[in-house]
Amino acid sequence: MPSREVSVEASPVLDPAEVMSLYEAVGWTAYTDEPSTLEAALAGSSLVLAARCEGRLVGLARVISDGATVCYVQDLLVHPDAQRTGVGRTLMLAVLKHFAGVRQKVLLTDDEPGQRVFYESVGFRETRDHGVGSLRAFVRFDS
Repeated sequence: MPSREVSVEASPVLDPAEVMSLYEAVGWTAYTDEPSTLEAALAGSSLVLAARCEGRLVGLARVISDGATVCYVQDLLVHPDAQRTGVGRTLMLAVLKHFAGVRQKVLLTDDEPGQRVFYESVGFRETRDHGVGSLRAFVRFDS
């Protein structure tokens, strides 16, 4: 995708078909297999940001938060055609700005080296890098 201006909109009105298309493009089938669950997740989120380039949905960030002590970045996705163009960074910086007063910012992601490089570039660190015994993360996935 050529370098074009990307706009970011908070709490956008989203066409379910374009959202499904974006999630499908990045291979997030846990969402695309259950469209009604994805719609409910978006509706129940504290913040949804949509990135558009020439009107096309090229990225999305979804956050769950109490607005005071913690925010959890649940989804940050960028269409493959727009990856490595700054869309993900633009979305994440908008999330961080929105939740600037919230101390604890959390996310889970897959164990791909590029993920670590990206998230560290916007100020995140892996829990194991906070020092021995200082921080532990737990997760449970139910089928």
